[in-house]
Amino acid sequence: MITTTPAMPPAIAAHPVATAAAVQAIKPVKRVSSASLMDGGREMEIEHGGRVYRLRITQLNKLILTA
Repeated sequence: MITTTPAMPPAIAAHPVATAAAVQAIKPVKRVSSASLMDGGREMEIEHGGRVYRLRITQLNKLILTA
């Protein structure tokens, strides 16, 4: 008989004391719509780690993030 264990995220699986409670304690990823993020515009600047990045919506309605 072959048994399998549920897959754990790599960060938790690498920890030697990973438990089911630790897996359940992971917060879900926050989701924000691009429309609310851009607030009616087509371009914005994001400051992160001392650098400024530009997020823009292209003519083909794709998101591009550049440094």
